[in-house]
Amino acid sequence: MESTLKGLTALVTGASGGLGAHFAEFLAAQGASVALAARRVSMVEARAEAIRAAGGQAIALPLDVSDAAAIGPAMDEVEARLGPIAILVNNAGVGGEGLALEISVEDWDRTFDVNVRGVFLCAREAARRMIASGVAARGQARIVNIASIHTFEPKGGLAAYCASKAAVGMMTKVLAREWARQMIAVNAICPGYIETDINADWFKTEGGQKQLKSFPRRRLAEAEDLDAALLMLAGPAARAITGTLITIDDGQSLS
Repeated sequence: MESTLKGLTALVTGASGGLGAHFAEFLAAQGASVALAARRVSMVEARAEAIRAAGGQAIALPLDVSDAAAIGPAMDEVEARLGPIAILVNNAGVGGEGLALEISVEDWDRTFDVNVRGVFLCAREAARRMIASGVAARGQARIVNIASIHTFEPKGGLAAYCASKAAVGMMTKVLAREWARQMIAVNAICPGYIETDINADWFKTEGGQKQLKSFPRRRLAEAEDLDAALLMLAGPAARAITGTLITIDDGQSLS
């Protein structure tokens, strides 16, 4: 497997911390020029600077993926400063906690605005640019959506989140089908529980510890466990992979 993404430009949404920050740093280490996007640019500036200090190429930019009008200008900036987008990692997401009888309409809508609408809008805008720039015709166009084991597994108290990630899973397949002849590979990674800002507090509670002990290996997975799949789906190895959802959960869904 080729292990370099040298010469390619990647955009990672939700890159202010957690998996997004890790993905950006990993892609940069593989040679990609990386744009780190988040709602608050101050949250990604230091990470972009760290990548540059390590010899990589990276920029930071503000982007709220639920703001349709902001996506095009953000990608304009990426392409002006780094070159045509070849890789989009659709990572931005929110938790969407709340029992079905209690969650507010506003919280439900916010979950879908970010987790579903934002993923769709970013994917569509990136695909248009991949086609226009010739990246797609060269067989380099890659869209990697970050879903969840809750794309498939129900979890009480997470109706909005589970429904949104199930939507991302089906969207991934539909976009892969629609853009197959344009040679845009659209796939998704479905991680299990990895400690991030979204869930760190939960796993410190009694309920969180009980859940942790229910996992077959009684541990959380680590961000690095996703690296091989991300590299495969973002690089040359995905030449014949599209419409695929890859679950990486350390066996958690077996519980």
